[in-house]
Amino acid sequence: MESLLFAQAANSLPLYFVAIIIAVFLGGIALLIALIYGPMWFQAYMSDARVSLWSLIGMSLRQVNARVLVQSKIMAMQAGIETGRDGITTRRLEAHYLAGGNVERVIRAIIAAQRADIDLDFDRAAAIDLAGRDVLEAVQTSVNPKVIDCPDLRKSDKTTLSAIAKNGVELKVRTRVTVRTNIAQLIGGATEETIVARVGEGIITAIGSAQSHLEVMENPDRISKAVLARGLDAQTAFEIVSIDIADIDVGENIGARLQADQAEADMRVARAKAEERRAFAIAEEQEMRANVVANRSLVILAEAEVPQAMADAFKKGSLHSSAANGV
Repeated sequence: MESLLFAQAANSLPLYFVAIIIAVFLGGIALLIALIYGPMWFQAYMSDARVSLWSLIGMSLRQVNARVLVQSKIMAMQAGIETGRDGITTRRLEAHYLAGGNVERVIRAIIAAQRADIDLDFDRAAAIDLAGRDVLEAVQTSVNPKVIDCPDLRKSDKTTLSAIAKNGVELKVRTRVTVRTNIAQLIGGATEETIVARVGEGIITAIGSAQSHLEVMENPDRISKAVLARGLDAQTAFEIVSIDIADIDVGENIGARLQADQAEADMRVARAKAEERRAFAIAEEQEMRANVVANRSLVILAEAEVPQAMADAFKKGSLHSSAANGV
């Protein structure tokens, strides 16, 4: 009987050790998970961010930075942004991260927009971020307008815009354009370069329509009003707040210089025509002299034929001298 019990104990001993090994293995895995994901889960739990432990494990398996997503969701929760089923969920944050977006920047932009009473939801902010635009900077520019130099000194060697009034006097103008972001048109809207180009075109047109440069010098604001009235911010990512003339100088009198150049050109043409007439007159004179010489040679030739004709007449007896005729 004792040998039978000993045999049964010997047979059950390996199973006991296997159970212990499995328990230790599972305990180690649980401890490892607790050490890695426990602090993040506890932080999310205390912040009521609703991030499960299985979600954190799944993020690691999908090569997602779980800490960034947890921090972003906590920021959204603490800022009072809806993070429930219809709000910013963990799955939506993870999808944006896997698409190559900057989750933290998007959440910061949404928080800043909410504080500034700007209508910006997660879908639009994520679309702007994936389009390559800095959504946080866009929101900041919408709250704190941005000043753009025209011409842009960072991208152009010119420091002023050159325009000519109707009286021919050149004006050199430097302007500053204050813009703020138009969130609704940020996707697909034109950039700063378009604003600078349109404002420069509008300033040149406004100065060119002035009768005199003095009118522009007396009322520089007429340029700003004329440019703003054209709606240059249409189909752009910005809204023009104001256009201010920073500097205006008088340049050259282009009209007078052009008139002088034209007068000199006319004088050269007149000289060329006079020289042409003079050459024609000289040629005609030489031709007349040649005709005189030719006619004189004909006369001399005719005079040379007279004695021969008289001699022939004497020989024929058709011409008699006056002495022979008793004259």
